[in-house]
Amino acid sequence: MVDLSIIIVNYNTFILTKNAINSILKYNHSFTYEILIVDNCSSDNSIDNLKNYFKKEKAIHFILSDENKGFAAGNNLAIKKSKGRYILLLNSDTVVFENTLNVCFRYMEDNKDVGALGCKVLLEDGKLDMACKRSFPNLRNSFYKLLHIPTNNDKNNYNLDNLDDNGIYEIDCLTGAFMFIRREAIQFLDEIFFMYGEDIDLCYRIKKEGWKIIYLGEVEIIHYKGSSSKKQRSKLIYEFYRAMYIYYRKHQAQNYSRITNFVVYVGIAILFLGKLLFNVFRKS
Repeated sequence: MVDLSIIIVNYNTFILTKNAINSILKYNHSFTYEILIVDNCSSDNSIDNLKNYFKKEKAIHFILSDENKGFAAGNNLAIKKSKGRYILLLNSDTVVFENTLNVCFRYMEDNKDVGALGCKVLLEDGKLDMACKRSFPNLRNSFYKLLHIPTNNDKNNYNLDNLDDNGIYEIDCLTGAFMFIRREAIQFLDEIFFMYGEDIDLCYRIKKEGWKIIYLGEVEIIHYKGSSSKKQRSKLIYEFYRAMYIYYRKHQAQNYSRITNFVVYVGIAILFLGKLLFNVFRKS
């Protein structure tokens, strides 16, 4: 068994995936690790290019999927084969900084009640990726977020932007771009989610089992968000609102009346159609 299994799902992203892997390999680490690259049935020959580029790296292993069943399904293939005491779910469109993995590993070793850990995630322009520290979505904080109503109350603040980006906090939810998970706390991602929502759902289930989820703002990565799916805008919009519906139905609907649920589902549909139409007109 190794200390850390790093899982990266590749889908037509040779350059991005190569850069993500190189950002790991270029530094010395205080732990043993393996890198599992899952190819979600790419059509651009990226997996052969990756195999050839990293042919001398014995710590890298490749897993091929015969069809693209989504981000959750791709990660699950690697989780089944992983050998690490910890598992890192890492997006292909990320770059890891020098001390990030060492600090995260040490924090997990020193805090046995932590099930999952995330770090500060910066976008390409240097701004914080707000998804890296969140509350679980509910009707109240979703309403505040949708109408851009500022609040300092954590229960009403989905993105927790009232918390110091450089701090260390127990939070509800991390981003799937970087999730450092203890083996005992890991669960398979729900494959009903294709490419959004699986990270929120996984965090929800980890916390339900009594584990803490920590935001560690001392270290960071860069997330070139959306770079791996720029050509699939309509698909992204569909999956985003589909994930919203699935998560609400799975974790929230039982807390509300049928009338409230109906209103929520109609609201999600309206938001989806509005975003889709906006995208169509923007293209034209």
